Amino acid sequence: MDERGKWQLVAWAALAAVVVFFGAREVGRRTAGGRAAPVQMAGERSGAGEARRRAPPPPGAYVHVAGAVRRPGLYRVPAGARVAVAVRRAGGPARGAQLAAVNLAARLQDGQQVVVPGTGEATGSGAAGASAAAEGAKVSLGSASAEQIEELDGIGPTLAEKIVEYRTQHGGFRSLDQLRQVDGIGEKRLDALKKGLTP
Repeated sequence: MDERGKWQLVAWAALAAVVVFFGAREVGRRTAGGRAAPVQMAGERSGAGEARRRAPPPPGAYVHVAGAVRRPGLYRVPAGARVAVAVRRAGGPARGAQLAAVNLAARLQDGQQVVVPGTGEATGSGAAGASAAAEGAKVSLGSASAEQIEELDGIGPTLAEKIVEYRTQHGGFRSLDQLRQVDGIGEKRLDALKKGLTP
């Protein structure tokens, strides 16, 4: 073999060694630690994909929205969300919804039920509800606000809030006798309340 052929053979051998070296280095880098290196998505900063895989799921709550809304059902809402968010997730109020009977600013809790009363479930708010109670009209337990319930004899702000909270958690009251389940209402108080309430 002439001198020129020897140098060509040496050059090809050197090139092959370089290719093998860098190939082995890349394979070693990808399999370091016994696992494949993470694949980076187009346009993704280095490490962003790994951080996203390790991030815990966002906190939130599941709430049941029922009553006069367009799409009643179970919805996930962000942690600390207000009742208004749950109503919006359920498609917003349906025709005849009595939003005045719902505290849209209240914070939601996991497992809570939000009931939006509809037409036919007599309701009112503020002074109108108070005057109705004063005139002898019965207050609807299913849709009255805490302020309206508070106007009844023997009910203070704390007990009124407990009644509304129980209604929200249990999807309303099927009968007035269910009030026995509310802490602070005994037989005597229940008998007195029945005169001014409807289910």
